[in-house]
Order: sequence, then structure tokens, then C-alpha cells
Amino acid sequence: MARRTGRRSRLISALTGGDPVAYRDSLAAMLIAALASLVAGVTLAATTGTLEELPGLLLLVPAALAVKGNIFGALGSRLGTAIHAGSFRITANADSVVGQNTLAAMTLTLVISVALAVMAKGVAVAFDVSPTMSVADFIVVSTIGGILASAVILVITLLLADASVRYDLDLDNVVAPLVTATGDLISLPALVWAAELAGVDVVTPAIAWALVAAAALSLVWTAVTRLDLARAIIRESLPVLIVAGVLDLVAGITVEKRLDDFLAFPVLLVLLPGYLGTAGALGGVLSSRLATKLHLGLVRPGPVPRGAAGRDVAMVFALSVPVFAATGAVAELGGWLTGRASPGLLDLLAVAVLGGLVATAFVIIVAYYATVVAHRFGLDPDTYGIPMVTSSLDFVGAFTLILAIVAVGVA
Repeated sequence: MARRTGRRSRLISALTGGDPVAYRDSLAAMLIAALASLVAGVTLAATTGTLEELPGLLLLVPAALAVKGNIFGALGSRLGTAIHAGSFRITANADSVVGQNTLAAMTLTLVISVALAVMAKGVAVAFDVSPTMSVADFIVVSTIGGILASAVILVITLLLADASVRYDLDLDNVVAPLVTATGDLISLPALVWAAELAGVDVVTPAIAWALVAAAALSLVWTAVTRLDLARAIIRESLPVLIVAGVLDLVAGITVEKRLDDFLAFPVLLVLLPGYLGTAGALGGVLSSRLATKLHLGLVRPGPVPRGAAGRDVAMVFALSVPVFAATGAVAELGGWLTGRASPGLLDLLAVAVLGGLVATAFVIIVAYYATVVAHRFGLDPDTYGIPMVTSSLDFVGAFTLILAIVAVGVA
């Protein structure tokens, strides 16, 4: 009996990367995220008319979801490191760790949302996506939607950080999935609502110019502020977020080009946010855990993940199958509840799990090496890891989803 119990314990340890508690917390958070993606997916599937009326809007969907995960996932990762280091305190002071991180996150939201809009129009022209919305329409939809969603996600992120201190949770295990869940819940409805302001003569261009001016003033404030931490976060984050935004927009092009396949089975639109969010959250969990351990000296960077880093990799891969299966099942449920055409539960599960396994293998490679390289060059892995993981995954994730759709024979 003791030998059998020992074998069972070793098996559980191997399947959970040697940390059953972290596996349990991450799995619970990611299953919540999968359920939250149902709302985002149903919202997206219900906007087929809007997608046709505002051509190019689908370009913004991966970017709109990812930018919140990039900015606030990195915020959560930095707060997690601050908690482990004992410097986390929620105060109203702008010069505190939390205050400067908050100012930096909202400034980045404004600037990156405007930049994404301009880049979206440029990418649409470069890839011959025609017709598309005007630049003013892109700016209004991207920025208004981004600000509305980010205000809510910021509050949720700070509440998560405070709860992790109060209830002794490891923020690194839950922040990426739950920020993704909140982003899925809030971002798409905010984007759809903001789309109501597009295409209005005089009003839309006026709002767009005001938003551009606000973004420019934010950059001036960044240059002159005496809040060193906020300035450093913004300066370090802007380049990586712009690169990430380009990758997100290319992912959007991939989906936009296959729009007919998604409209043939609208349940695939229900699956899309959860699929991309799940893959990004897996990478976020790995990147956040590695960043904290690098800061604390618990992991030594190497060409391949070993020791604690290897166990984190094993845990993330073990999470992928149940979480992607849950994402497919939730998408099928959403399609059934809203009467959306579906290729069938088994085919949808096959698409989600097959594409998800390929995406997870990719995300593990990117998460490990992006975090390690950032640390080796003296950069903050909390700032660089999650944005690069999420956005490169959006880029590859869109391809893996479409490849899985073709491989399973859905399209």
C-alpha cells in the first residue's frame, strides 16, 4: 500500500511539475478564464453584422484582447515580484510602487491604443484588406474601447494583488489567467460599444484628434515627470508593446482573411477569444513565475530550462490539455445557447486541443527565452516577458487555430 501511494504521489508530482498547489491554483484560474471567454466569444459571434458594416474591425480583435493582457499582465507580474520582495503597499500616493505602476499602465493604454489604430490602418493597406474603416474610425474604436476596458481591468488587477496578500495566494499563478478573463469579459463589449461612435460625420474626427492630442501630452509628461519608476516602465514598455502590437495586427489579418470560414460556423468566433486568451495565459503563468524566481535568484538562466524552471515548464504543459478542452467545450456551449452553427462538439474539441498543444509548445519556448534574455541584458523580465509571449502567441496562435481547423476538416 505504501509503495502504491508513493508511486501515485510521484505521478501526481510529475504531472503537476512538482508543485500541486501551484497547478491547482493555475488550473482553477484558467478554468474561470475559459468560462469568461464564453461572454467574449458570444459577443464576437453576435457582431457579425458590425464586422461586415465596419470592415477591418476584426483586425483589432486580437490586438484589443492582447494589449490589455500585455499591459496589465505585466503590471500584475511586477506587483507579484513586489509582494515577494516585501515592497507592495496599496496607498493613494502617486509616488508609491502601486501609484507609479498605475499611472504607467493607464498612460501606456492611451498611447498604445492610438498607435494600434494607426498601425491597423497601415497593416490593412499593406496586406490589401479592402475596404476598411478610416483612420479616425480606427482611433476612436481602439482608444475609447481600450480606455473603458483598462479602467475596469486595473481595478481587478489591484484587487487581485491585495487578495493575494490577504489570503496568501501566489499572484504569479493567477494573475495572467484572471487578467485574461477580465480582458475577455470587458474588452470586446467595450470595443463593440466604441464602434457605435465610428462613422459619424464631424464627431468621429473630432474625438480622434482629441485622443491623439491626449496621447501626445502623455508622452510629454513621461519625458518630464519626476516619477522615476513610472518613467522607466513606460520607456521600457513602449518599444516591446509596439512590436507586440504589430504581431497582434498580423494575427488579426490572418483571421480577417479567413472571415468566411468563421462566418460559416460562427461558433468558431465564440472559440477565438478563449483560444488565444488561454494560450497567452499559459505563457503568462510561465513567464511570471520565471521572472519572480530570476529576481529572487531561485533560477539560474541556462540554454535549457532545468531545476525549478524545468518544473514550471512541465506544469504549464500539463495544464494545456484540460484547459484547451474546457475552452472548446465552453465554446460549444456558447454556440448552443445562442443558436450559432457548429461543426459539432468532437470536431470543436479536436480543433481546440490540437491547435492548443502546438501553440503551447511554441509559447513555452518564447516564454522561457524571452524572460531569460531580458534578465541577461539587465532588462526587467516582468515588463518584457508577458507582452512578447502574448503577442507572439497571438501571431502564431491564429495560424495554429486555422491549421487545426483545416486539419480536422472543419473548413
